[in-house]
Amino acid sequence: MDGIYAVPYAANAAGVLYNKDLFNEYGWEIPTTWDEFTALCEEIQAAGVQPLYFGFKDTWTCLAPWNAICVDLAPTDICNQVNRGEATFSEAYREVAVITKSLLQYAQPDPYAYSYNDACTAFARGESAMYVIGSYAISQIKTVNPTMNIDSFVFPASNNAEENVLNSGNDLQFSIMANCPNKEAAYEVLDFLLEDENVQVYLDDQSAVPCKKGEFTLPSTLDGMVEYINEGKIADYQDHHYPSEMSVDAMIQTFLMDDSANALDTFMTRFDTDWQRYNRDLIKKVQDYQKKGGQ
Repeated sequence: MDGIYAVPYAANAAGVLYNKDLFNEYGWEIPTTWDEFTALCEEIQAAGVQPLYFGFKDTWTCLAPWNAICVDLAPTDICNQVNRGEATFSEAYREVAVITKSLLQYAQPDPYAYSYNDACTAFARGESAMYVIGSYAISQIKTVNPTMNIDSFVFPASNNAEENVLNSGNDLQFSIMANCPNKEAAYEVLDFLLEDENVQVYLDDQSAVPCKKGEFTLPSTLDGMVEYINEGKIADYQDHHYPSEMSVDAMIQTFLMDDSANALDTFMTRFDTDWQRYNRDLIKKVQDYQKKGGQ
């Protein structure tokens, strides 16, 4: 069949990384609901420890908490619903936006002055108890502190623990181009990389989740997420459906920096307006399909 194909190799697990030694020292418990999470942040602050650290100078990092909260509170097909004219982001994302912004009260001062590398380094040095980011950051963190005792948990944005799911997406996949001059050699490389022992090496080094079925051992840094992975309580990143021209990461950063009384309404209105602007061709195709009796 004609098309573009890829072999998925490894996925990530995105939620909250935490300093396990600090948690053990203070006896802090892993939260499973939003109220428990905010209570934990208050408890950490009361102990004189920084709860969260962000690197919002790099706008893409604003999507880390946003995506982890979206999978708990917004429908997985919200983008399709909006394209069909059945929903608006102003309604579906309002609570997501409120919770994302509320995290700032537990962050370091001026998180927009610090980059992703700064945040990884600060967490590695014990400057915060938690870091809302994906497992892809662990290797970066461990370049600063190789022996850091890291574990993770699913972001608990809902007060119904059963509604909270793991945010996960592909980090690495392979494609062989149609005009590749050495296809047989490329296939040999893929065969090598897909051998179980080599997949396991990658998982161990990158704290990743395998896309290949098999008896693999997940890294201990994902112990708090294993149950969700094994049970398939997983949802893809919603920003995978956002057009790059829309620059949602920058929109979120602007919203977080906006202290005006109407910041939330301004952000929600812009989200809906820009979505219509940058998806007009796709929306028209969907609407034309519906007119022809498509479901």
